[in-house]
Amino acid sequence: MTMQNAVFVLDTTKRPLAPCRPARARQLLREGNAAVFRRYPFTLIQKVATPAAVVPDLRLKLDPGNKTTGNALTTVEGRVLFAAELQHRGAVIKEALESRRAQRRGRRHRQTRYRAPRFLHRAGGWLPPSLQHRVATAMTRVRRLGRYAPVAELAVERVKFDLQQMQGPEISGVAYHRGARHPHYAITTVQRAAALRAGASAVDSRELVRMARVRRP
Repeated sequence: MTMQNAVFVLDTTKRPLAPCRPARARQLLREGNAAVFRRYPFTLIQKVATPAAVVPDLRLKLDPGNKTTGNALTTVEGRVLFAAELQHRGAVIKEALESRRAQRRGRRHRQTRYRAPRFLHRAGGWLPPSLQHRVATAMTRVRRLGRYAPVAELAVERVKFDLQQMQGPEISGVAYHRGARHPHYAITTVQRAAALRAGASAVDSRELVRMARVRRP
């Protein structure tokens, strides 16, 4: 069963009230007690003032992701009233920046106004444009929903996964640096030079791995 998002409701002073069901919103429009204030998110504004209306506190929950950010508006009990996904434009922004960089490089090689290449021109504490876009769009969604719904709490899901510990729960310390390919990277320059001095014109990689395993304490 597909969940229907609730309809946001504002009073005559644009104060957010409790969201209502779509059926209730159709009834308010049919009776002429409200008008459409915004198409998305669908919001109604009342034509009659209700100063004594009880407004419940709602929670806004965010689930940041690489390509999408999920956002849900719930009650204190956990009932979902509104849910949506925010599509990020990180890949599009990256392609646009690469295209601009290629055009600037092309101008430097043509008979046009010279523009010196820039580097180290960013101040400290900056984010790449694709990541800055992700943060800015999430904050815009938070502020926008806060104007149309009585949001009292904000929760952001921050999840970190330890993939190595999921494969081996007993891992700790320097064992994180010794994965499945550790013998290949344990071959030092000294071992390679020693093998060459021994008369080998070309050292086989498998032989070096064997040497590293034997000499490793």
